[in-house]
Amino acid sequence: MKIFTKFTASLLILLIVFSCKQENKILDKTAAEILGNPDYLAMSYGGYRQNTRDIQPTIEELKEDMKILNAMGVKIIRTYNTKLAEAPNLLKAISELKKENPQFEMYVMLGVWIDCENAWTDSPNHEAEDTEANTGEIERAIALTNQYPDIVKVIAVGNEAMVHWASAYFVQPGIILKWVNHLQNLKQEGKLPKELWITSSDNFASWGGGDASYHKEDLTKLLNAVDYVSLHTYPFHDTHYNPEYWYTLETDDSLSTVDKVDKAMERAKNYAIMQYQQTANYIASLGIKKPIHIGETGWASYTNSMYGDEGSKATDEYKEKLYYDAMRDWTNKAGMACFYFEAFDEQWKDANNPSGSENHFGLFTIDGKAKYALWDLVDKGVFNGLTRNGNPITKTFNGNKTELMNTVLAPNKKPLVVEK
Repeated sequence: MKIFTKFTASLLILLIVFSCKQENKILDKTAAEILGNPDYLAMSYGGYRQNTRDIQPTIEELKEDMKILNAMGVKIIRTYNTKLAEAPNLLKAISELKKENPQFEMYVMLGVWIDCENAWTDSPNHEAEDTEANTGEIERAIALTNQYPDIVKVIAVGNEAMVHWASAYFVQPGIILKWVNHLQNLKQEGKLPKELWITSSDNFASWGGGDASYHKEDLTKLLNAVDYVSLHTYPFHDTHYNPEYWYTLETDDSLSTVDKVDKAMERAKNYAIMQYQQTANYIASLGIKKPIHIGETGWASYTNSMYGDEGSKATDEYKEKLYYDAMRDWTNKAGMACFYFEAFDEQWKDANNPSGSENHFGLFTIDGKAKYALWDLVDKGVFNGLTRNGNPITKTFNGNKTELMNTVLAPNKKPLVVEK
């Protein structure tokens, strides 16, 4: 009987150990398993609550945000640099949450900021890089990835670092290629996790989907070097710059405001898909096969600038919801991740103009109110018991849809052109 009891006890211990290993395996997925999985929604994240980044979010504030995002199904977030305290503190916060609750999952696409030589001055040199700053970014990313291999699943070298309209800091593709190859070599040498994915996160044009001026040999080499393409598309910004897409036809003048807006937002979705497809077609024309995921896309809910009521009339929470739902629906069905921009409003981005559009891309306000895109989750009780800045998660407009819809304006009219 004692032998049987010892055998049974030993068997139970083995089963428990095996079960724990299996559980750990489930809660430590690879980028290949996460990206494009609709059960692992992606989000761009910045936790800054003040009008300056000199005031870094605390560990407790970061944990507060992670609980909110996790509750809505977000399980991988994207950051932008390693220099400031936010990124290491965020990884620490997630690690603590995992220890507090073994079922908690949150992974990170760790951003590495890349600058050209003399970036943010009157004489940026786009042919060279800020070697000291960029090296520091890369070295910190390597250290953080090795410290938190169960959390960091992607390193993104640069954020819109190749697109030419980033005139204060953009670099040539060869600079990004250099650092991507460096990280890939470290993977091969066992100095980084072998299943870590390396990419760069940039505008669709930078990946070859736009002007032919981007079609360079180093871009082809970069496309071969990355594990996937992280593509940005922003129809929102082109509501001002591209009236050929953002308009109300004269023939639609009898429609309700909502119907006019619905039509315009359908075009916005198709505009984003077009930019993705142009990029995919270019990459395929090179004979390269790489996954493409959306590294950024979003829609501001308010502004006093050229995108607002006196300009293209693009900003309100109704349009933001339509775009958010459309992007989630498209990318989920296509098996792509979409790091939607962004989780929470951040007021440091345009500190001198609190009403600027850059401060209002969040799905939540700074004080924790859920914008219209997330009202249904509030109704379902998804955020019950969660707070931000001490405030429970409630709806904007006090949940009054009529009041919200009174802020909605249709795009300007475009005359119908009749071909002769």
